[in-house]
Amino acid sequence: MSAPDSNLVCGKCGAEVSAFVTECPYCGARLRQRAPELERRGDEITPKDSPQSEPPKVTRLRRRPRITLPRIEFGRPWASILTVAASVVLLLVAEAGDVGPVELGGIAGPVAGAEWWRYLMAPFVYDDVGYLFVCACGILIFGISVESRAGTPATALVILACGSLGLLLGIWVGDAFGAGDVAVAWGGNAVALGLLSAWAVIRAVEFRRESGGEVDLIGAAVCAAVLVLLSVVIEPASILVGLSGAVIGAIIGVLLGLASARSGAVRR
Repeated sequence: MSAPDSNLVCGKCGAEVSAFVTECPYCGARLRQRAPELERRGDEITPKDSPQSEPPKVTRLRRRPRITLPRIEFGRPWASILTVAASVVLLLVAEAGDVGPVELGGIAGPVAGAEWWRYLMAPFVYDDVGYLFVCACGILIFGISVESRAGTPATALVILACGSLGLLLGIWVGDAFGAGDVAVAWGGNAVALGLLSAWAVIRAVEFRRESGGEVDLIGAAVCAAVLVLLSVVIEPASILVGLSGAVIGAIIGVLLGLASARSGAVRR
C-alpha cells in the first residue's frame, strides 16, 4: 500500500504538511477540527475531503412553470377593426344616399321568415353618430383584448353570435314574457356588451390559474353602465337585446375558458 501524496498548505506559515494531520507541525496552527475520514482507492488510501475527491452533487429544484391561458399568435385585431369599419361604411352610405336604417337591415316590427338576413345586418346598422361612437369604443376596447387571447376567428364568432343571437333572444324574451316589445332594434350594443362579458369571463379564468396582474374593474363597470343606459337615450339600443348579447358573450367566454384549461392540462 503506497502512501498518499496529497498535501495541505498551512495558511499561517505556508509550509506543506500531510493531509492527515490536524495541526501544522512547524507553527502549531490548527488546520482542521478533526482528522479526515479515510477511504481506499485502488492501492491508495486518501482522505474523503482531499482535493482528489469529487465534490458533492447539488440537486437543484426546478421552478414549476406558470400555467396561463394559451395566447394565440396575435397580429392586427382584424375582427374588431372590420366590425367598426363595416358600421362606419353603412352609416356613410345611409347619410350619402338618404337611406333609412330599416332599408339597410335594421329591424322595425316583426321579422318575416324571408328576412332572416336582418338578424345578421342589424348589429352593424346605425342612424346616429353618437350611438356608433359609444358602441365602437366598447367593441374596440374589449374586442381587441378578447382577440389577443382567443384569436381572430373566435372573436369574429363572438361578434356574430352576440349580435344576431342577441337580437333573436331579446325579441323572444320580449314577446314570450311580456317584458316589453322589441319593435325597433339595430346597432351594436349587444355586440359590445357580449365582448365585455366574454372578456370578463376569460380574465376570471386567467386569475384563477395564475397569480398577479391587475384589472381595471371600475373602467369595465363604467363601460357596461354606459352601454346599458344607451337604451334609455336611444330607442334602437334595446335593453333586452343588449343584455341577451351579454349573456351569449359570457357563455362563449366560458367555452373558451374550458378549452384553454384542457389545452393547459395537456401541456402539463
